[in-house]
Amino acid sequence: MRVLVTGSRGFVGPWLARHLSECGDEVLHLPQGTDVTDAEGLRSAVADAGPDAICHLAAQSNVGMSWEDPVGTFEVNAVGTLNLCQAAASAARRGEAPRVLLVSSAEVYGRVVPERMPVGEDQPFAPVTPYAASKAAAEMVGLQWWLGRGLPVVRARAFNHTGPGQAPGFVVPDLAAQVVRAAQGGTERVVTGNLQVSRDMTDVRDVVRAYRLLLVHGLPGEAYNVCRGEAVVLADLLARLMRLAGADVPVVVDPAHARPADVPVHVGNPTRLREATGWRAEIPLEQTLADVLAELG
Repeated sequence: MRVLVTGSRGFVGPWLARHLSECGDEVLHLPQGTDVTDAEGLRSAVADAGPDAICHLAAQSNVGMSWEDPVGTFEVNAVGTLNLCQAAASAARRGEAPRVLLVSSAEVYGRVVPERMPVGEDQPFAPVTPYAASKAAAEMVGLQWWLGRGLPVVRARAFNHTGPGQAPGFVVPDLAAQVVRAAQGGTERVVTGNLQVSRDMTDVRDVVRAYRLLLVHGLPGEAYNVCRGEAVVLADLLARLMRLAGADVPVVVDPAHARPADVPVHVGNPTRLREATGWRAEIPLEQTLADVLAELG
């Protein structure tokens, strides 16, 4: 299948492109400089590509940055999704529009009470960050295009994922970079934000397998959690990084590093994804962390 990947130059995009190619798919990219907030430019680029399917990764995905630029975050994530859906509908060939995998986020669930954990796809939206609100809006755009126009949109709600190549500004690469410096004698402490939050963490290489499976097997209009189904406390994650790197330095919690309205626990239920596709997370977290450290060291 001919798959257009938006955001193909970000963190997940290259991993997805590699996996698609390994599966025998033809990977298509938007021309350099194409902006998803430019409706006409995006429509033209999608029409020229003529894809069978689209994986929409392009986003402002940094939660902390969304507090600094909520309007820009909404424009990229929500309006950009609207432009993408319009472009996909316009690119229909022989009366058939390309399938669209809309990559959303588990952040749309917000704070969830313990008795509702692990979170299922029927959990109501309760976004507590500008990023989460923009992703909730993007999902509603995608759902409306399926219900109102018949555009086959499948929604993937990704929980936290990491791996080699993730940029600074996210928890694992930020902690790992400090741990590597400590192991090399470049710093005598690791400075962090709140380490008592728990996150459902999956390797990016497992996540892209789920995305392709959903492109093929996902039901239009449905949403699917993409997650391991178990959470790790960030304090434990940091301890694993230090053990793997051979670092032993004090950890300093700096309130300035904390995010406003942080969600204390996020763990998802991957049952719907598993039943639809047979997917399971295969890469242990220890291996993911070791690979991130190896890249930085």
